[in-house]
Amino acid sequence: MKTFRTFRLASKFYKLCRALPLKGTMRDQLLRAASSIALNLAEGRGKSSLKDQRRFFHIALGSLRECQAIFILEELEESPAYKVLDSLGAHLYRLIQNMQ
Repeated sequence: MKTFRTFRLASKFYKLCRALPLKGTMRDQLLRAASSIALNLAEGRGKSSLKDQRRFFHIALGSLRECQAIFILEELEESPAYKVLDSLGAHLYRLIQNMQ
């Protein structure tokens, strides 16, 4: 996983999310979605078929979109974590496109 750049970005994003000033259910939901990105990338990377890999990467992309929505709702688009999320989204999108 250490050489999988998209996973490294997902890991960095998760760590940044843990430091955000959110409380309660929105914080819990963000951390679940952020961890889902990294976990689905890892699981997808371990699959032998491209079809299975794409499926897990698409799930990760869905979790990424969920994180984007939380950042917008909580007005956190100026945070460093959102910038990493934006970069992560671009990497993940390219990863999926290159598999087709």
